[in-house]
Amino acid sequence: MKKVVSLALFAAIALSGCATVPTVSDADTNAAKQFNPPASSDNAGIYVYRIDSPVGAALKKDVFIEGECIGETAPGVFFYHEVLGGGQVKVSTESEFSPNDLLVDTEKGQLYFVEQYIKMGAFVGGAGVELVDEATGKEEVSKLKMAIKGTCSAKK
Repeated sequence: MKKVVSLALFAAIALSGCATVPTVSDADTNAAKQFNPPASSDNAGIYVYRIDSPVGAALKKDVFIEGECIGETAPGVFFYHEVLGGGQVKVSTESEFSPNDLLVDTEKGQLYFVEQYIKMGAFVGGAGVELVDEATGKEEVSKLKMAIKGTCSAKK
């Protein structure tokens, strides 16, 4: 019986696949990984990333900043987006039943790192977002490819 269960689990994992999204050139990815200050001294930069993990690998999840679609994530990608600094910025991700939001207090000229993570859901995996410290964010983003900003599947 254990062999049957193990075989079924292996087959489910093998067939689940891995979601992918379009990414920018290596040159553009590497430029974003320089972690330069925002283009305007009035702006703050926000990196939103999703680590390359088998958990929820078949799922794509939308990301929004201040209600603007940044794009869909897949394992192993990040986005970089600049916002007006000096205030609170809402970073959102689609989840199973409703969006999950994170409010980030920004300062002009600073960089912020937000990890999007996949979590268990009742019917499908959900997603959440959390602010991480700069050292952790830079380390994780350094391992990833930058996704092309694009259309989200859901409307915010």
